[in-house]
Amino acid sequence: MSCSTTNWSWSRPCSVITHPPRTDAPVSRPRAWAGERAAVARVGRPGGTVTLDGTTEQPGIDDDAPSTVVFDIGEVLIDETRVWAVWADLLGVSHLTFASVLGAAIVQGEGLRAVFDHLAPNLEWQSLEQEHEHRYGGFREEDLYPDARGCLEELASLGFSIVIAGNQPARRRAQLASLGLPHDAMAMSEELGVAKPDPAFFDRVLELAGSQEPGAVLYVGDRTDNDVAPAAAAGLRTCWLRRGPWGQLQDLPDTTEEPDLVLEGLGELATLLTTWRGGTT
Repeated sequence: MSCSTTNWSWSRPCSVITHPPRTDAPVSRPRAWAGERAAVARVGRPGGTVTLDGTTEQPGIDDDAPSTVVFDIGEVLIDETRVWAVWADLLGVSHLTFASVLGAAIVQGEGLRAVFDHLAPNLEWQSLEQEHEHRYGGFREEDLYPDARGCLEELASLGFSIVIAGNQPARRRAQLASLGLPHDAMAMSEELGVAKPDPAFFDRVLELAGSQEPGAVLYVGDRTDNDVAPAAAAGLRTCWLRRGPWGQLQDLPDTTEEPDLVLEGLGELATLLTTWRGGTT
């Protein structure tokens, strides 16, 4: 989690949160929209249109398709619903109220600090972190997104290297490891000494991936500001996973290169990556 200290003023009632419209214009559509399960999914920066059944409609399969997949944690592998529910309980507001204010903050480009400042302006929320951790109790099997384990297992069986790295306290590593997800390397930002969106975080990610060339590594994240934009700037391939509060509400900045993949779940990832490198699952 990251917090912004920017002053926050409401431009609309927090009880009314609208979903930003998504454009279907081809000029702005990223290269793969697997969530729609369209007949054609576009994969790979060099181009080439490949159907999900593996048949090629246009040339251009990328010989340099990623061999390593790096997964963010929150809202990619772990559903953070319990995180927000515990915060709502500690602040004495309903879960719906907390979610509404969080959504409004995201839409206005603000961080979690704005949420706490609005709901409890006279409270030092950091003083509740220990109690929050006690109630939350760390990652559990029930927190895994239903498609997370299957995706990692399939990628591992296909020979992809798997790295798990995100903005999390060091204690989360043992909790996540206890869930038995396939991986070749894992690190939390606190262990690395640097957090997203700092470019140094992605330097460390490449080290975890065995110091591969950035183009051989795909970073899967839910946020455009913390994941897609800085990973692309570091030269990594990117997959924008549009789920969770940030994934649903953020837009892709005009200055950010389009992600290589845009998904609404992890169920298609192994198929798309295998097709990208010119094979079949």
